[in-house]
Amino acid sequence: MARTIIPFGPQHPVLPEPLHLKLVLEDEIVQEALPAVGYVHRGLEKLTEIRDFNQMVQIVERVCGICSMIHAQCYCQGLEEMLGITAPPRARYLRTIWSELHRMHSHLLWLGLFADGMGFESQFMQCWKIRERIMDVNEATTGNRVIVSVNVVGGVRRDLNDGQLRWIGSILDQVEAELKALKKPLIDDYTVKKRTVGKGVLTAEQVYELGAAGPTLRASGVAQDMRMTRYAAFDELVFTPVVETEGDCHARLKVRYRELLASIDIVRAAMRALPEGELAVAVKDKPAGEIVTRVEQPRGELLYYLKASGKKNLDRVRIRTPTFANIPPLLAMLPGVELADVPVVVLSIDPCISCTER
Repeated sequence: MARTIIPFGPQHPVLPEPLHLKLVLEDEIVQEALPAVGYVHRGLEKLTEIRDFNQMVQIVERVCGICSMIHAQCYCQGLEEMLGITAPPRARYLRTIWSELHRMHSHLLWLGLFADGMGFESQFMQCWKIRERIMDVNEATTGNRVIVSVNVVGGVRRDLNDGQLRWIGSILDQVEAELKALKKPLIDDYTVKKRTVGKGVLTAEQVYELGAAGPTLRASGVAQDMRMTRYAAFDELVFTPVVETEGDCHARLKVRYRELLASIDIVRAAMRALPEGELAVAVKDKPAGEIVTRVEQPRGELLYYLKASGKKNLDRVRIRTPTFANIPPLLAMLPGVELADVPVVVLSIDPCISCTER
């Protein structure tokens, strides 16, 4: 049987970012997928030689706009541990609130793109309409919609007053009701299931061996989430990872949908328990040593390696993002699927190439 090689990306209607896959086909069935990345490499890690460790907070936020808050949180908490300081309790709760809001708008963005990838334009617009409510909260509480710039080494630079907390609560009630109304036409729909159930299946053993992260990992039955390490305010909040067991595209869809509802509960709990106190502690020393710190991004485990020698500039910043971890599992999902299902399978890992390449 003759084989055909077809390029998928780096520019494609369903791809928000440039990922290139060389697909080897027999008839309409994928036999092999070979990746190529590097289209948006920006050299952000190199900027540690130019910008001091405080300025680097704004640099790491620009690794990825969709999860900018969580990049800055990971970087700051790593430096705080290196400096031997602890962010005040109120700052840790505020970080948790804003990071979960970022998780929500990231998942809603992905839900819209996933629906669009299957041809559901109306569902795409509905998901992004709900996402706009979260973006309005970001803008009203931080001054920015995407890159919120609230984290500083030692805490946060902005606060939430009682009126804002009540308003956020009312927005979350509205978002929750709209998400529940979206379940039947998006999660339980016959056509969606035909496009996703049994597609791109990975077992728990496969995702573990291939090093998958985030919803891609948890959709195959592995209950691993960096929030279980109890960073920020998670040491005082009740948290249970969202897990599905089927390991296919539909399971990854359900995990992200359920995580949206879980994030609403986390934000509500954090707002109820928000302690009084200062927002940041003073940083009097310069960092020295090396450290690895981890948080849970919308796409999975985010890891920062930081090295410093007591100067204003760090010696090294190394970032490992979840999409980098999820590309090998993606290459294992694709063989055996039809060419028409490739966009759905690729989107199911929620690829973020700007995170991956920096």
